[in-house]
Amino acid sequence: MTTSRTRAAHRPSRKQWVIEAATELFATQPPDEVTVADIAARAEMTSAAVYYHFSSKDQVLSEAMRAFATALREEMRAVTEAHEPGSGIEDAITTLLAWMGEYRSAATVYFVSSAGMSQEAETLRQESRTELLEELVRLIRKARVSVSDAEAAVTGLGLLALLETAAISQVRGDDVYRSLGHRSFVREVGALAERIADPAT
Repeated sequence: MTTSRTRAAHRPSRKQWVIEAATELFATQPPDEVTVADIAARAEMTSAAVYYHFSSKDQVLSEAMRAFATALREEMRAVTEAHEPGSGIEDAITTLLAWMGEYRSAATVYFVSSAGMSQEAETLRQESRTELLEELVRLIRKARVSVSDAEAAVTGLGLLALLETAAISQVRGDDVYRSLGHRSFVREVGALAERIADPAT
C-alpha cells in the first residue's frame, strides 16, 4: 500500500480513505501515540476533514476494527458455504489464515494494536468472536456429520483459539512464525486444526 493516493472517479469515499490511512498507522505505531493530525497527513487531508467524518481518533479505530471484523465474518461464511460436507477442515482454516495475511495491517490492528485500548474495542471483538464461533461450529457440523452439540461447541472454541493465536503469530512475525517460514507455518496450523476437529485422523 502506497502513501500517495490518486483520487480517481471510482475512488473510495473520503471516510474510507481516513480508515485506511489510520489502519496503516495503527498497525505500525501504538494507537495512543497516533494523533488525528497524523491520520489526516497520511490520508492527505486536513484534521478538520477527518473530524467531519469522525468525532475522535478512537472512533476511527473502532470503525477500522468493525470493517475488518465484518470482512472476516463474510470470509468465514464464504469458506463454510464452500466446504464439502464430510471433508476435512484443514483447507478451510488455511484459507482463512491466508486471507488474514492479505490484510495484514487490518489484522494487526484488530488482533494486536487495539487490545485493551477501549471497552468499545473489546465489546466489538467479543461480538465478532461469538459470530465466528457460530460459523466454526457450522463448519465442524459440515465436516463431521455425527458430531454432538457439546463436541461441536468445544471443538469450535479450540479452532477459534488456534485461528486467533495463529493470526497474531503471523502478523507479529514472532519466533515460531519466522523459524518455520510462512508455508510451513500455515501447513502446520492447518494440520493442527484437522487434529482438533477430528482427533481420530
